Amino acid sequence: MRTSLYGKGFKVFGLLLIGLLMVALISACQKSSSQKTDDVNGDHPVISIMAPLHFPHPPIPELVQEIENRTQTKLDLNWVPDGIYTDKMNTALTTNSLKKATYVKYTDYMLMKNSIRSGAFWDIGPYLEAYPNLKQLNKEILGQAAVDGKIYGLYTERPSSRQGIIIREDWLNNLKLAKPTNLDELYQVLKAFTFGDPDLNGKVDTIGLTDRNDLVFGAFKTISSYFGTPNNWGTDGAGKLVPEFETQAYVDTMNYMKKLYDEKLINADFAVTSKEVQRDKLIRGIAGVYIGSMQDVQRLSDEAQLMNPKAKLTLVNHIEGSLGFRIWSIPNYSALYLFSKKAIRTEAELKQVLQFFDRSMDKDVANLMKYGLEGRHYTAKGDQVLLTEETSKIRVNEVNALYALMIADLNNPKVMRVLESESLSQLADRLSLDNEKNVVKDPTVGLESKTYDERGVELYKIVSDATYNYILGKLDKAAFQQEIERWKRNGGSQMIREYNEAYGKRG
Repeated sequence: MRTSLYGKGFKVFGLLLIGLLMVALISACQKSSSQKTDDVNGDHPVISIMAPLHFPHPPIPELVQEIENRTQTKLDLNWVPDGIYTDKMNTALTTNSLKKATYVKYTDYMLMKNSIRSGAFWDIGPYLEAYPNLKQLNKEILGQAAVDGKIYGLYTERPSSRQGIIIREDWLNNLKLAKPTNLDELYQVLKAFTFGDPDLNGKVDTIGLTDRNDLVFGAFKTISSYFGTPNNWGTDGAGKLVPEFETQAYVDTMNYMKKLYDEKLINADFAVTSKEVQRDKLIRGIAGVYIGSMQDVQRLSDEAQLMNPKAKLTLVNHIEGSLGFRIWSIPNYSALYLFSKKAIRTEAELKQVLQFFDRSMDKDVANLMKYGLEGRHYTAKGDQVLLTEETSKIRVNEVNALYALMIADLNNPKVMRVLESESLSQLADRLSLDNEKNVVKDPTVGLESKTYDERGVELYKIVSDATYNYILGKLDKAAFQQEIERWKRNGGSQMIREYNEAYGKRG
């Protein structure tokens, strides 16, 4: 009897235990379901973002947390060094591991249209009108970036051209030289910086120009602008589009660069040099000139002065060629945020991400992203911001990386304007604005070429390899022309036809 009762009691206890476990399991499932529902309903949703890091450090955690508090989100920020960003982004694309929002550079976006057309990203056009800030985005810029008339990205707004020359002002002073104003004067400065002992150490241990393996954002394309080369494509006498490398100005640029290489006025390994190594040569006082984005000047100056307190950098943006001063431009977006359908499964999740970017344009968040914390990173005077040299160094390490997250900031009326500043970054802003009067636009922006979309990368490599090999003396002009003919046979001629057909329809 006792055994029977014991057995029955054990059985009841077992059933009770199973019952309790089931209740706990159901409760956990309900909680998990509730958490998912909360996430979809916008209760601190996780917003994952992949963005390039252009500065030594990502933003400080206090700033990120403050943005999270103000936007009621949890940010999962994947910062990738700018030098390897394109490779990492392409890997994420091919392995289906993109974040919810991915920063795509303008130059990469042009080559991603097949992925976009295959349905890898959300068409966000139908949603923009629901958001007070996003619906104010510039329709012309959205149109420049549209694919088959559909809008896939939120744009990071940039000046048409930030290109110019960063130069050692103390070296110019040591050699009693003025800032160069034309291509010949630039050559003379580079020669003096190489052989004239600009650092006054009694040794021939400097070079004029530091450059890298990038024909677009390195020195080549900017110097090419000075020579009057069209921006990617130009028009001939009959009004037909022709690629830039079929113009005399492009050949003149190659000859100029070849002269710099032959006379050792440029780093001999420029064709295989990374941006980091290029920058390092200026920072360490090996080279005196850096041609590229003028916005790099503040960070380069801060790091150069850590190596040598006497180092002083300045900017030059006007270099005259035979056609006067001309400078190549990008469309008014330098990148786009695209929204992965793999990472964002539902329309409700997409709306959460768009809500974050909309909120980031409000005054309290936009100014936090641009300037940092008041009192530490800047001083407010009324509705304006006072920036000093002292705070600029702090912002480089603690704030500036956040700029990559800002969309449409140049024409956002909620972003506070700078009151006054003698900082190099403000000089870069002013000279970028000055460039606007002389920009050369790419006439194919907004035009479609199926061949470019499908084979643009491999075709570009033919031209870039030929350009480098000409500068390095491995190809003469006839051999360079043979490579251009190979480009045409492999799809270049078809691309020219397609662009001209689209150009003719544009009227």
